[in-house]
This record gives sequence, structure tokens and C-alpha cells, in this order.
Amino acid sequence: MPVLSTAPGALAPSGGPAAAASAPQATPFDLRIVVGLLGVLLAVLLSGFNENVTRIALTDIRGAMGIGYDEGTWLLALYAAGSVSAMAFAPWFAVTLSLRRFTLCAIAAFMLLGLLSPLAPDERVLMALRALQGLAAGALPPMLMTVALRFLPANIKLYGLAAFALTATFGPGMGTPLAAFWVEYVGWQWAFWQIIPGGLLAMAAVAWGLPQDPLRLERFAQFNWRGLLLGAPAISLLVIGLLQGERLNWLHSPLIVSLLGGGGLLLGLFLLNEWRHPLPYFKLQLLQVRNLSFALFTLAGVLLVMLASSLIPSSYLAQVQSYRPLQTAPMLLWVALPQLLALPLVAALCNLRQVDCRWVLAIGLGMMGSSCLLGSQLTSAWIRDDFLLIQLLQIFGQPMSVLPLLMLSTGSIAPVQGPFASAWFNTVKGLSAVVATAVLDLLTTARLHLHSTNLVDRLGNQPQLVDGAVTQLAKRVHRQALVLTSADLYLCVAMVAFALILIIPFVPTRIYPPRAAN
Repeated sequence: MPVLSTAPGALAPSGGPAAAASAPQATPFDLRIVVGLLGVLLAVLLSGFNENVTRIALTDIRGAMGIGYDEGTWLLALYAAGSVSAMAFAPWFAVTLSLRRFTLCAIAAFMLLGLLSPLAPDERVLMALRALQGLAAGALPPMLMTVALRFLPANIKLYGLAAFALTATFGPGMGTPLAAFWVEYVGWQWAFWQIIPGGLLAMAAVAWGLPQDPLRLERFAQFNWRGLLLGAPAISLLVIGLLQGERLNWLHSPLIVSLLGGGGLLLGLFLLNEWRHPLPYFKLQLLQVRNLSFALFTLAGVLLVMLASSLIPSSYLAQVQSYRPLQTAPMLLWVALPQLLALPLVAALCNLRQVDCRWVLAIGLGMMGSSCLLGSQLTSAWIRDDFLLIQLLQIFGQPMSVLPLLMLSTGSIAPVQGPFASAWFNTVKGLSAVVATAVLDLLTTARLHLHSTNLVDRLGNQPQLVDGAVTQLAKRVHRQALVLTSADLYLCVAMVAFALILIIPFVPTRIYPPRAAN
């Protein structure tokens, strides 16, 4: 199997053999590289914490800053739009401006915009700050994969990919606990400021640990400006349209029609440009690689299951049992904290030549599907502790689903194509999270309306039950509809997980863990 290159020039999406030939010597692996990798990992985790913490603490932020509900949803949508857009184009700028310099600038901008956010005089300024901060935050995840693929020796490269996988398993689960801590014990401003101490530490680690590559400003002569002007607005419009669709009633809203239609048209033109351009941001021809295409498709389904596994119990406990984030936090920590041990163990398992990562993936999906199948049995009597077994299955289910996909997407292509796989994986990861959110919102609304209607129809046939207790009964109907909806959502995502298992024997081909050349 091809071993991913460690040559700096090979990391450019627009690079090729010539670029790799002129690249400096490979950087030796030592303590400084480890520190630099940990610094980038910390910065990426902070970017994930920032998005989740502000989303969960949004009610407190809106109350403190006098922001309405609609404006609050725009804060989240604009941040996500900037973040996903940046993932697509950051690698090109990192190679041109140097990996170390670009990463430091992204972290600095990320912290500065977070510092200014709670000081914004009105919601418009805050929206602008959040959109810009999303750009800075989205530029960081591709840097983590780049560092892992470029600097780590082949025999431990999977552990670097495991560090990247933490951003999908550990990071999201920490949002509610951190939001609960800052809002309950410190102050709502720290939902924005909590990134600053860790960001300073990350900058110091990156500055000391990563080598300084020379500037490659000559690459601007080959700048794919048409791709940037088409792709960035396309992604942004689609993300905003998906996140605002449920609130504005989807295609019944002219704004949503314009956002999704315009974004779809620009995306088509962007992909056409990338197919024809000699130095694209995305190499569409790589989708002919079965393992990469399978990994990207499966990643979308895995993220849907993972997101649902977090949102469904959190929403159920908040709406049915009236839990605050502080009371929900322990349930999410059951999954998040063990990831620090589970992911290295899964990486060690996948690093064995005798182990086929496809079956690791199948077992992981089976564990997540079984977890959701158990969740579909929930009733209105469930409390936080009743979710313990469901969450425990997620501890190894999540890393066993994510890490094999990283192996498949980066290990089945030639070394010089590694950066393209990174660009595909990060962008699909960001877009899939947005699509998963929109799908869950749509399913929730549809099933809630269905169950509410059915329950009301049943009561309508028994008028003696509603006399004198209309208000109380309406609350009970809504509560039971929420319970049934949560059970339905669990069942739906369980079916997704099991369906993904069925295609594993037919699509991906076996790959072996990377090893240094003899």
C-alpha cells in the first residue's frame, strides 16, 4: 500500500511531482513535532468547543445581550457557514503562506474575534464577528490532518489520525458540560472567552513545535480564483439554507428557495470548474477510488448517527424531564471522556496488520446501531441514568466507526494525492454535520406533528376525558408526543447504521496500516 508522503511540497492541493521535488528535506520526528501536533489538536478542539458551547448557551447569551430568537439562529448559521467554507480552501493558503504561519494566524484571529464577541454593541456586529470567527475556526481542522500526515512516521500515523478523530468524538460531547460550567458558575461571556487560555497555549506549542516553511507566493500566479469565488458562496448559501430551513418552513419560504437554489447552482459551476482546472481545490477524479468514495458516503451516515446519539437524549431530558444543561452534562461525559483512552486503543487495533479495518468499522456501526435500537424503547419514565447502557455502547462504537474511515480515505491513494483526500474528508465532514442537523430537525417536526395529531384524534373520540382539564391534558399530549418522536428518531438512525454495515462487504477493498518503506 502507498505510504503517505512526508515531503512538504506534496501537501499542496495544487502540488505535483515538481513541487515535491523542490521541497526541503523531510523534518525529523522528535519532541518538537509532538508538541506542535498537540498544539494544533488543542486549537481544533477549541474551535469545536466554541461552536457547541455558544449553541448550547445561546439562551443565556440572548438574554444577556437582548437578542431575539431569530437573530440567535442566524448567529449559529453564519458561524457554521464560515467554518465549512474555510475547510475547503484553507489547505491551499497554508501551503502558500506556510503551515506554521497560517496556523498561528488562524488561532490568533479565532481568539481575537472570540474576545470581541461579547463586547459587540448590537446583534449585527456580533453576527459579523461570528461569521469571521467561523472562517478562522474552519481553517484549523485541515491543519491537524496535514500535520499528522506530513510529520508522523508511518508506523504511528494512525495515532495522528486518531487525534483528528477526537474532533468528531470527544469535541462535540464536551459542549454541554462546558456550557453548563461557564453559564452556571462563571458568566455567560465565558461561553466566548473560554477559548483564550487554551488558544494561547496552542499558539505557543505550534510556534515552538512546527518547522517554518518558506513562503511560496509564486503560487498566486496559478491561483484558482474562479474556484474560490464560486465555491465559498456556494457552501455558505447551502449551509445557511439548511440550518434556517426548518425555522422558515423550507420551500414555502422565498429566502430558503433562493439560498438553496443559488447555492446549488454555484456548487454545480464550482464542481465543473474543479473538473477542468489544472490546479483544483478538489480533485473530482479521486472519487473513482472506491475506498475514498465509500469513506465519504459512510462518513455522512456516521455523523448523522453520532449527532442523533447526542441530541436525542439531551433534547428528551430538557423537554420531557426539564433538565438543565448542568444536569444533562454527566450523561454526555460518559461518552466524551473515555474517548481519550478508546481512540488510542482503536488505533492500536487498526495498526495490527492482521486486523481488517472494514470489520472494525462494521463492529463500530453495529454497536452504534444497537445503542440507538435500545434508545427506541424509551418511555416518559426514563431519566438520565436510564441512558447509561446506550451511552456506554457509544464509547467504542464511535471511534471504531470514524478511524477506519480515515484509514480508507487516506490509505488507498498515491502519496501525492493525500492532500486532496484531506480536503474531501474535512469538507464532507463539515457539510455532513449541517445536513444531519437539518435532517433531524425535519424528522423531529414531522413525527411530532404526526404523533400529536394521532393523540388528539384518540382523545376526540372520548370527550369525557377532556372536560375541565384542557390545559393540563394538552401538556400531557405534547409530552407524550415528544417521547414517541424521540423513540422514532432513535429507530431511524439505528436503521441508518445497520444499512451502512450491509454495503461494507461489497464496496471497500482491504487496506493495510501504513508502514515505513524497507
